[in-house]
Amino acid sequence: MADYPAPAPTTSTTESRQPPATGALVAYILFGIAAIVGFTGHGFWFPFGIIGVIVAYVSRGDMRGTWAESHLTWLIRTFWWSLVWTCIGWVAFVTIIGIPIAWAIWVVTAIWVIYRVVRGFLLFNDRRPIPA
Repeated sequence: MADYPAPAPTTSTTESRQPPATGALVAYILFGIAAIVGFTGHGFWFPFGIIGVIVAYVSRGDMRGTWAESHLTWLIRTFWWSLVWTCIGWVAFVTIIGIPIAWAIWVVTAIWVIYRVVRGFLLFNDRRPIPA
């Protein structure tokens, strides 16, 4: 008779289950590219950021109940908040007096996005959820 390996024990908690983390990794890469492009002056409203948030939304359902779900929520919130601040920067920019304020908003937003992408990726790489 053939010897077959014993099936892996299943657990009842969803926290221990390994999520399909490819979607989160792709989202982190796209957000990282968007953050670097944003820092160089194009803002976070760039196709990489849009594609990254779409990947995050699509992948979140597969990761529901796992440690990786918090990463996708983190990236989605990062996108939307950076978009809000980028728009506020544009509103300041159209008023000629607000141009220096707009540049300051965009630089701070880009630094904030880079921080969130790096911090999140380091936790993702350690397979730990984003702390609440």
